[in-house]
Order: sequence, then structure tokens, then C-alpha cells
Amino acid sequence: MSPAEEAGELLRQLGVESRGNLESRSPIDGQVIGSVPEAPPEDIDAVCARAHEAFLAWRTVPAPRRGELVRLLGEELRVAKEPLARLVTLEAGKIVQEGLGEVQEMIDICDFAVGLSRQLYGLTIASERPNHRMMEQWHPLGPVLVISTFNFPVAVWAWNAALALVCGNPVVWKPSEKTPLTAAATHAILERALARFGDAPDGLAQVVQGGRSVGERLVDDPRMALVSATGSTAMGRAVGPRVAQRFGKVLLELGGNNAMIVAPSADLTLAERAILFSAVGTAGQRCTTLRRLIVHESIADQLVARLRELFAAVRVGDPRKLETLVGPLIDAGALETMERVLGHRLERIDAVPGGYYVRPAIVEIDRQDGTVLTETFAPILYVLRYRDLDEAIALNNSVSQGLSSSIFTNDLREAERFLSATGSDCGIANVNIGPSGAEIGGAFGGEKETGGGRESGSDSWKAYMRRQTNTVNYGTDLPLAQGIRFDVAP
Repeated sequence: MSPAEEAGELLRQLGVESRGNLESRSPIDGQVIGSVPEAPPEDIDAVCARAHEAFLAWRTVPAPRRGELVRLLGEELRVAKEPLARLVTLEAGKIVQEGLGEVQEMIDICDFAVGLSRQLYGLTIASERPNHRMMEQWHPLGPVLVISTFNFPVAVWAWNAALALVCGNPVVWKPSEKTPLTAAATHAILERALARFGDAPDGLAQVVQGGRSVGERLVDDPRMALVSATGSTAMGRAVGPRVAQRFGKVLLELGGNNAMIVAPSADLTLAERAILFSAVGTAGQRCTTLRRLIVHESIADQLVARLRELFAAVRVGDPRKLETLVGPLIDAGALETMERVLGHRLERIDAVPGGYYVRPAIVEIDRQDGTVLTETFAPILYVLRYRDLDEAIALNNSVSQGLSSSIFTNDLREAERFLSATGSDCGIANVNIGPSGAEIGGAFGGEKETGGGRESGSDSWKAYMRRQTNTVNYGTDLPLAQGIRFDVAP
């Protein structure tokens, strides 16, 4: 069955009508697999107005009741897991296991958010005034705009939507124009949850399909209280200043140029597995893809030789086949970028006609400069050698991106140094696992050009709410702060 035929069947199963002027092409064979209506720019005002009206109603719904909607969404995602995952494979080119993993992440996020719906509370604050009580409260913020990228076409939305909804905020989703079908399918799943919920306000969740002009109008609208954007640093540079000009809030999780240090004491069998998955999974197009491998000179020859064997043996091809570990690049633009970086060293794979399949590449370098310092969404692993840990940490930190990092070592001092204030300067720093970051409850960090403010842990909900400080005077006097006297003369 061709990708187009399979996509048509899956869309029917998921309740999505494939009809519109925005076409989706599968990276498997480059052919059109479906289409959705593109939102005209002039409709954006109405979208934002509906979101605002929904906010006025949704903020009054008790948080545990809001959590019930997210619980129902999790149930619907469990039912639709396999067809939605399959659609992710067809539209984003992820292998079967990665597609299933992404939808499972959506389910786990719903469970996480449901728990948080009963934990949206503040603190009592010590007051310097007698007979006074100070406290902080957290209130719904307003409509949340979610801008997602092709490499995680549904999980990014789930992270933001689940948390935003329990926090009392409507969600407007502007998905990547490269993955409109998975967005439409996800929205159809949410609509089934909304129908079961029963009394959610109109406009609580909307999808706006389209390109840059549509995204810009949404970003510029002051009714979008929070803009959560995932993608390239170039996109972040465009979005961040536009939101800042209107004093809006942003969450940014931008492309990573992630590194791993492999120390002399490392368990190399463990490291090899982590390197392979993080460097070539999703054809090197994840935000947490391993791009730079920093290896101690005493073990570099051995490790690199083994990695070359693994890279040569990895199966590249149709991501629908279970034995495939590396699927296609997303499009011709990704191939052109990889060609500019690798030149003649690029190895094309004749897998499926019309798709862009490449052999993951290992490039040994003496220093970090040029393209090594920039993000490249392609399966390229740069290998550098180091002599001491200070040098390795300096190499890890000497790029402008700061998403994720890791070290493989059995030396406790090295591990703790890497996690310390003088260690990795990334938002994520791991020991004896790869530069992953999508653990539920820990999620993303973000430093330097990676952005920042990403949700993590028990306080993840705070990014989606506004904090208010309250003071209550239960006495009969009015003492002033800092001992100030302001008495009116009789």
C-alpha cells in the first residue's frame, strides 16, 4: 500500500476529511498524502476572538473539572494510539517505534497534567506587618498559542495543551505546515473528548493551518497571552522579539546542538547504544539529537571504529518497516542543508523513490568552527578528542545552543562536576544516558539560544498562569511596611 493510500485509510479511521488547499507530502516517497483547509489570514481575528470568549468562561471552571477534560483526552488517545502513530510515521517519516513512542508521550502527559489539576496552589508569605496575612495565588493566564514543529508533530501540542487546559486557558494550535494531517487528526481526537466532556465553551481548542503569514498574525495578536514555540533558532529569533514588543509571555524550546562526553571510565557498551539512538534516530532531526561527541583521546580510536561499524550496519529505508531504524529526511531542503555541510561525503541511499534517504555520517574534527557551531537537522555526528575534563566541558559549552548534554563516566567526581555550576551550561545535563529530555515531569530545559522557560517538573503549570500576591489585614490598625510613619498632623 502506498503512503497516500494508507494515509487516506487512517484519516477516515480517525474522522478527518482530507480536503483543502494545504497539501501534505510524505517524506517516504515525496507524494501528496492528503490536504487540509488553510486558514485565510483575515480569519485570524475571529480565531483570537473565539479563544478570548472561551477564556472568560473556562477560567471559571474549577481546575479539577478542567482536569477531567484532559483525562478524557488521554482515554481517546489510548484508543487512537496506533492509527495516529502510523500517521506520524507517514507524515513525519519517523520509524514505527518512534511514532508509537510519541503518541505514548501524549498519553503520559495527559496523566501528568490531570495530577497537576489538583496542585495549582500558591504559598503563604511571611508578612512584616502584625495582624496581616500575605499569600500568592495563581490564576488562569489567557489563550495560549502553540507553534509546533515537524519533528514532534503531536507531542509538542500535547505538552502545552494538557497543561494549558488544566490551568484554565484555551489553546490555539498553529502546527508545522509540513505536518498538517497529524494536527487535524489530533484535533479530531480532542473533539471526541470535548463531546464526552459536554459543556466546554466554544473555541476552547482551535487548529489554524497555514504558513508563516498565519503564524505571524497569531503571534502579534495581544489576546494570545502566551506563545509557546518549538522549532529552529531562526524561528525563535522571529517569534521572541514580536511577542516582546507587546509584552507577551513566551516559552521557547529551540533547536539543540547537543553534545556527549565519553570519559575513560565509561561503560562503552552502554555509550554505544546511547550514541546510536540519539545520533541517528529520527534521521538526526530531533531537538535532542546528538550532534557532537567529545571522546577522551585514550579511548577515541576504539569507540570511533565501533561506531563506524554500527553506522554502516543501521538499516535506512521505509520507516513503515519494523526493521528500519533510520527513515527519510523531511524534504529536499533538509537534504540540501546536509549536502552543504558534508559535500562529497554525503551518502544517498536508494530506498523509496521520491524520498530523501541518507547514510548517517561520522565526521572527525580537530576543532569546533563553522557549521559545527550551528544546528543542522540531519544525521551528522561530529567527533572531537579531549585530554582532560575541563577541556571537555569547555567544548560542550562553547556553542550558542544550550538544550541538552550528557556524560558517560563511572567516575563519581566527573559526574558530579558535569552536573555542577561549573559543568554543563545546558538546560538538560544527564549522566550515563544520552541527551534525551522528554521524560514526563522533567521535560525540557532551555538555555542560551535554545530559549528558556520550558515547563519542567512539579512547577510546570506556573508558566501557564499568572501570579498574584494578596495581603489581608485582619487587625484594627494600619501599620506600614518598613516601619514607615505617615501620620497626618491633627
